[in-house]
Amino acid sequence: MTGPARSWQACWRRLASVATAVACAGVLAGCASLPASAERTPSSALAVTTDTPLGKALAPRLAQHPGESLLYPLSTGPDALAARLAMARAAQRSLDLQTYIFEPTGTGAAVLGDIIDAADRGVRVRLLLDDMHTGGLDKVLAAIDSHPNIEVRLFNPFANRGARWLEMLWSFSRLDRRMHNKSMTVDNQISLVGGRNVGDAYFSARADMDFSDLDVLVAGPVVPQVSAVFDEYWNDASSYPVAALIPEGKDAPGETRALRKRLEARGDQAKASAYVQELLDSGLAKGIESGHMPAYSGKATVVSDKAAKITEQTPGDGYATVRLERLISAAQNEVVLVSPYFVPDADGEAWLIAMANRGVHVRILTNSFAATDVSAVHAGYAPHREALVAAGIELYELKPGAYAELAQQGKGAGSGSRSRTWLASSRASLHAKNYIVDQHLVFIGSLNMDPRSAKLNTEMGVVLDSAALAQRILKGMNDRLPDIAYRLELRQSPDGSSRHLTWTTREQGELKTYDSEPDMGPLQQLGVGLLRVLPIREEL
Repeated sequence: MTGPARSWQACWRRLASVATAVACAGVLAGCASLPASAERTPSSALAVTTDTPLGKALAPRLAQHPGESLLYPLSTGPDALAARLAMARAAQRSLDLQTYIFEPTGTGAAVLGDIIDAADRGVRVRLLLDDMHTGGLDKVLAAIDSHPNIEVRLFNPFANRGARWLEMLWSFSRLDRRMHNKSMTVDNQISLVGGRNVGDAYFSARADMDFSDLDVLVAGPVVPQVSAVFDEYWNDASSYPVAALIPEGKDAPGETRALRKRLEARGDQAKASAYVQELLDSGLAKGIESGHMPAYSGKATVVSDKAAKITEQTPGDGYATVRLERLISAAQNEVVLVSPYFVPDADGEAWLIAMANRGVHVRILTNSFAATDVSAVHAGYAPHREALVAAGIELYELKPGAYAELAQQGKGAGSGSRSRTWLASSRASLHAKNYIVDQHLVFIGSLNMDPRSAKLNTEMGVVLDSAALAQRILKGMNDRLPDIAYRLELRQSPDGSSRHLTWTTREQGELKTYDSEPDMGPLQQLGVGLLRVLPIREEL
């Protein structure tokens, strides 16, 4: 046998070995199963907590608005981070946190550090995390869970902790369905609900990406509703205690000590903002008592998917999208839809056009191609633009340089005088899920207007009936839209034979119109075109 022949034979043997190894790993991943008898001790939110500092601070203000809830909007990253830190520091009895992503670095380290400090004070802490983005964090999770006052559970987890993506191939239909809910509740007295995960990009603390988002702090009758949703998910069969999944827990005490040192070091920068420090110094309860936190009031209701949606066992009324569609469909005058991942199907397009045709003023803000972090979403959304604009719907797309444009003009990106960020982000991306009906009903939560939110993920949010809050959000949006977004319009060709989309925005104080999609070159056009023909719409 010649040298080249031997070389080819050796190469094929290596390939065969790799293929065999991959196949074996895949079989092992497919054979891995979740614990059949995971011990889940049922628990629920504490019922009587009015005697806590938060309860006492909130009581006088709630008494002024019988039957209504107090609402504190959190439109900027520093505000949202400060609220989470202040809540953890104010906790006396219980702290429940449910989220899709929790990054235990940077700002996440600061939040986690204060949560562990709360547990040290004797606060009962329950952390419920979706398992999709916890790869490589098993030792950290086990260390946190080893604290006697903290329990961590993972929702719809991977059984094979070391071969997650191979398991994804074998168990795609199950693992493709995720818990996207976000809430944090302290002492069953005050809750935070919205679109933000826990991580630097969501708190304006990353130089390369800044997710524009919206949360709301709520107090009053709506808080037990948030707690009830948490309890339902916490006690669901799809929630697995970390101790049942991660054997490293037995070595966790030493890891916990090392984790505490890392959290202290990483969390310092996250607390450097003057506003964050101001709220932390005053304390959440004192901030409420002094009126430091401007509040609105109104009726509030939680809208949430049933936890059983993850196993496809939910009746129609158990879907958050069904309830939201009813709310929006009842609009008489105006609907404002803010959704970063906006992918209407044919029925959704017809639904929006029908509202516009009966005289409802419909406005939509979503991401432009350059601002989105998921190109496939843009590919699913783009084919619907012309029909929506032709029906008279106002369609806007966020620019990636939105905040830089505002900074040049001396305009704050937040609703108040505080700056949006303490780092200079080079790219903006919309992440808020916010729907306003007839200038008084406001939805703030995790639910996008896309197939994934409707059918695959579980979602939650709150519907707030407050004209004052709606006006605040709308004013901030209206004042900045010409600078931060492109408005899409249809322009007639000179001979009148055709129409094409244009993108108009204000740059350095002057209106500018683009006849082709901004920041999209030939290669990007080709890529988006290919994504459009792939059978992935249900995944978007």
